[in-house]
Amino acid sequence: MLPCKRGPYPMSLHRAFHLLFFLTSLCQSVMLEAFLPSFRTFVPSEGGLTHLVIHNKTGDVYIGAINWIYKLSSNLTKLRSHVTGPVVDNEKCYPPPGVQSCPHELSQTNNVNKLLLLDSGQNRLIACGSTSQGICQFLRLDDLFKLGEPHHRKEHYLSSVSEAGTMSGVVISGPQGVSSGKLFVGTPIEGKSEYFPTLSSRKLMANEENADMFNFVYQDEFVSSQLKIPSDTLSKFPTFDIYYVYGFSSEQFIYYLTLQLDTQLTSPDASGEQFFTSKIVRLCVDDPKFYSYVEFPIGCTKDGVEYRLVQDAYLTRPGARLARSLGISESEEVLFTVFAQGQKNRAKPPKESALCLFTLHKIKQKIKERIQSCYRGEGRLSLPWLLNKELACINSPLQIEDNFCGQDFNQPLGGTTTIEGIPLFLDKEDGITSVAAYDYRGHTVTFVGTHSGRVKKE
Repeated sequence: MLPCKRGPYPMSLHRAFHLLFFLTSLCQSVMLEAFLPSFRTFVPSEGGLTHLVIHNKTGDVYIGAINWIYKLSSNLTKLRSHVTGPVVDNEKCYPPPGVQSCPHELSQTNNVNKLLLLDSGQNRLIACGSTSQGICQFLRLDDLFKLGEPHHRKEHYLSSVSEAGTMSGVVISGPQGVSSGKLFVGTPIEGKSEYFPTLSSRKLMANEENADMFNFVYQDEFVSSQLKIPSDTLSKFPTFDIYYVYGFSSEQFIYYLTLQLDTQLTSPDASGEQFFTSKIVRLCVDDPKFYSYVEFPIGCTKDGVEYRLVQDAYLTRPGARLARSLGISESEEVLFTVFAQGQKNRAKPPKESALCLFTLHKIKQKIKERIQSCYRGEGRLSLPWLLNKELACINSPLQIEDNFCGQDFNQPLGGTTTIEGIPLFLDKEDGITSVAAYDYRGHTVTFVGTHSGRVKKE
């Protein structure tokens, strides 16, 4: 699974090809050179590329890797580099050794970049690693100078999981004239629910050393801007976790595409077969208590074969021809999504895969219909992993509009039917792992990367 996370805006053809090269290089292949010999390449000495972001205005490319962060020009010339590891650490040390002495043996540990986000409003890069319980560095965009590294409080530790491509973040800049923003973070926790929430919204302060940096947006005695995997769920399913594959914002909402253990199909018996399900998660940006939390199963079916293991996604706007064929305007957003076949083998999914298309309008409509149904008192909340019991929906006269952001009842809410995408392309040999798309003269062109390092244009 390729963990590159891209912004939801179209890019030029030139930048799209750079992006696709990096997607395939993450598969540890240079086969693309045979097809695009005129393009420059960049291969770091230690390898292990994990994330890529492109500045929409300058075209500069920022790369997250093992032990390094790089800044490249738009033609892939290295401009700057910043070392992040190895770090003297032990994953059992909480807090990390740099804050408090640790009884466990320490060793030089590679720092895998797990989150790389542009905070353009503050002219900085947020780079979070796998060491020291997932602390983050703030780097100046111009020269990768380290502006700060908050690490003294528990709110500064975001995730100790080292697997790249399982953590996703979305930066929301503050309103004009406001110096603070928000960081929405989704991450697996590897059973450490007492240390880490699986989903949270954090404060982003203009000053990197501000004491409120990474604090929850809201917190009181009973409610805060976070979701934790309940201990009851982990007692019944010790391997339960949520893997955040792709995140984006649209209008007043934050969305995540996730993979998680399907507790309805998987037996609590640890020796039994595991099944996974893909979900699309939605939250309101301005809902600090997470009352708007909704998740829906999402997938794709072609010729009776189900594709349920999400691998990657890309949000964009359709070209004129695609928009007409879908019956939507060119201003609407569409989500290209890659799924592997079936519901097994999350870590090593089957090579048979599908590229599917969703309109965000359809996703929003399905979510709205589910909320309306629940507020009519129909059915249950249907979120067993989070609630651990079935709670009935409560009838209410509230009018549910498109921008509804929840109440302190009928939440959190789970969808009961799968949102199905439109299958566009099947690959039964290489296995699709990544996708990018852009509009070229009214045509929507998509590129997919594969396990074997090939790029295919659709």
